[in-house]
Amino acid sequence: MLKRLIPSLYVQSIYHIDLDALKAQGVKGIITDLDNTLVAWDSPYATPKLAAWLQDVRERGFQVCIVSNNKKTRVEEFARPLQLPAISDAKKPISRAFRRAMQIMGTEPHETVVVGDQIFTDVWGGNRMGIYTILVLPIASKEWAGTKLLRAMERFVLKELRKRGMIPWED
Repeated sequence: MLKRLIPSLYVQSIYHIDLDALKAQGVKGIITDLDNTLVAWDSPYATPKLAAWLQDVRERGFQVCIVSNNKKTRVEEFARPLQLPAISDAKKPISRAFRRAMQIMGTEPHETVVVGDQIFTDVWGGNRMGIYTILVLPIASKEWAGTKLLRAMERFVLKELRKRGMIPWED
């Protein structure tokens, strides 16, 4: 069970993802979480830095789809100005939204990555489907109450993974 909670890669932020390395791996699609992955939990719009990063991602030939557990209004209002497909009320880690995102992007699991800030939603959901997963640090500490509970559980799991020497990004 613990192995399914280990991301393939752990980076500080989306801006630290090596897009050239993903391209070399044959990645064609990026499923990304929204809140505290792309922007702070309560931020309604993309920052100019994020918009430039997304433009670069698309210019490199990647498809992008936002998959969020947040409500439809929040997700659609964020994604619309960026002209990105988005899936709200995803119920991650359930596989349905990940499959739908890959269908939208025209990708298979081996051509897709999942990027997110949570082990129990983004990483677990992607790993269950055999998708390469990238865990990023949360952008802000302000979060929904349910997420705060999951963060406490994540700290416990990370401590256990460290104890067992199962974290690939640490010595």
